[in-house]
Amino acid sequence: MDFVHDQLVTGRRIRVLTIVDTFSRFSPATDPRFNYRGEDVVRTLERVCGETGYPKAIRVDQGSEFISRDLDLWAYQKGVVLDFSRPAARQRVAWRTARGGKAGRQRLHRKPQRQIQGGVPERASPLSLGPMALQRQLHEP
Repeated sequence: MDFVHDQLVTGRRIRVLTIVDTFSRFSPATDPRFNYRGEDVVRTLERVCGETGYPKAIRVDQGSEFISRDLDLWAYQKGVVLDFSRPAARQRVAWRTARGGKAGRQRLHRKPQRQIQGGVPERASPLSLGPMALQRQLHEP
């Protein structure tokens, strides 16, 4: 459940509450309004759940409409778990990508070795390496 934002020709902003079942990709509601509060989200959910039934969990972000007392009380009364996304997920992914990129380059320039039963290092099988390492091994003496 999340919001989509748009602007009309007149310059007025509009928000659309989109509710999507992540398993079936079925969207039971898209509710457009000019402004939304927590109680508006609860009204929309009551209408939708009256038609389709109550879910076990709803994934939401940290928006003010989703962290409101109204929605929290509704979810508690109906036995629905609110699954909040982590606010800093994008920064962690970017950090991991940057670190993985550097580590990946370091791994590429290292000569892969493995131990065999006798304890003598042996070159790794080209099939167990990635395509860049395989290409490097084919062109090395």
